[in-house]
Amino acid sequence: MPLLTPSSRIPAARIGAALAAVLLAVLLGSPSRGEAAPRPAPSADPGAARWAVQPSGPAGPTGRNYFTYDLAPGATITDHVGVTNLGDRPLTFAVYGTDAYTTTDGAFSLLPSDRAATDVGAWIGVERRNWTVQPGRRADIPFRLTVPRDATPGDHTGGVIAAVAQDGVTADGQRVRLDQRIAARVYLRVAGEVRPAVTVETVRVDYDTPLNPIGRADLTVTYRIRNSGNVRVGGTGAVVVDGPGGWTLSRTSPVDLPELLPGAEFTVTERVTGVPPALRLTATVDLAPTTVDTALPPVRRTASVWAPPWLLIAAPAAAGAWLLHLRRRRRRPTSAAPSTTPGPAPVSEPPATVAPAGPASVSEPSAAPGGPADASRAPVAGTAEPPAGGTAAGAR
Repeated sequence: MPLLTPSSRIPAARIGAALAAVLLAVLLGSPSRGEAAPRPAPSADPGAARWAVQPSGPAGPTGRNYFTYDLAPGATITDHVGVTNLGDRPLTFAVYGTDAYTTTDGAFSLLPSDRAATDVGAWIGVERRNWTVQPGRRADIPFRLTVPRDATPGDHTGGVIAAVAQDGVTADGQRVRLDQRIAARVYLRVAGEVRPAVTVETVRVDYDTPLNPIGRADLTVTYRIRNSGNVRVGGTGAVVVDGPGGWTLSRTSPVDLPELLPGAEFTVTERVTGVPPALRLTATVDLAPTTVDTALPPVRRTASVWAPPWLLIAAPAAAGAWLLHLRRRRRRPTSAAPSTTPGPAPVSEPPATVAPAGPASVSEPSAAPGGPADASRAPVAGTAEPPAGGTAAGAR
């Protein structure tokens, strides 16, 4: 197995940057893939601190890349970590265990030195903390891992660190003390019920609707996954975009997901190009999770977004509004014009005759011949007409 060394010391003007880069150095990879630990570039400065950390045994390295254990609650195991001084001066190392976690960008990392371990790192005990190793020599340092009786089943991940504290100078000339660390990973699985599980907690879909109704645009899908089980999980993820009626419009290629420790979260953003505005778009996140040695059932979750083809919607809407306007205009009432149709003839009444003022005359109905005298011929009141052949009254 290749050995790891920290980054080399560089001229004083850049020593601070170099030491800062070495500060966060941690072995990478996954025991499930059997990768060898990467080897840093050799130092151009023979006085630079260079060392390597690897799993070892009482007689030296055993070819392991990582410390991997399957233990029951209450079990204890003794092992060795090999620390090799690759420099030309003695180095004193602080050797101790700590816990691991998954960063927000999916990387494997170990707790900083100012944070106390509470999981497997706290279960690792070293005979003493500080060890001095001569140039070109290796120290196989024993440690003991004791699993608590109440330890939860599943995976517990950490590392055995060999750290060197060195004084450095920043680019602006300030002296600083840096804690340079290199570690070998520890993967412990505690016996008991194993519950591998991955949850897609949120899915957000954003669509850049184009103005061109026959154009296409990008669909952005952001989803957060969480390891809700008690073992490490990885796998692949893909996004399927469907239109109305389940019509598949696009599908992304599966992408590898980082290994997530129990309880870890990771956010994935997929940008799907060339998606038409099909009124309603549905994005399905399709995960194929795996553990170290087992494929898990697929996990799917969907979310939708409106993608209206605005011009295709606006044109019929405008036409409908114009037709409605015309219909209302035709139904609007107009002012009444004079009628030319002849109406019924007016009924005329004879004018009333007004008798002249004077003595009233009395009219009596006329009599038949030989009957009473005709009233029209009656003498006017105040006069007397002698009867025919008679004489006037009072005459003799």
